[in-house]
Amino acid sequence: MSDRELLELAAKAAGIDAHVTEWSSTVEDDEGDYLKPWNPLTDDGDALRLAVKLGLLIDTHGLSSRVALPYQSDWTIEKHGTDPLAATRRAIVRAAAEIGRNMK
Repeated sequence: MSDRELLELAAKAAGIDAHVTEWSSTVEDDEGDYLKPWNPLTDDGDALRLAVKLGLLIDTHGLSSRVALPYQSDWTIEKHGTDPLAATRRAIVRAAAEIGRNMK
């Protein structure tokens, strides 16, 4: 799944009205314009807000990050590699995207 698809589905899961293109993703600012950047794949704050909004569990112990919904046995896992923060953000977005994909 492309990053664009991940962001679109993650936004859907969180009820975020995001405008996602191949080059950027934005959300409405306080005036209702699509001006504010939004990218939980690259921004720690956006990723944390997404995880909190969806009530995700995050485990960063060891060599990978795991993310899941409470009381679910299926975890989204990303190996840390050289950047544990990027792996954690990607795991959050992948878990959120899975929620969005299963929504009607």
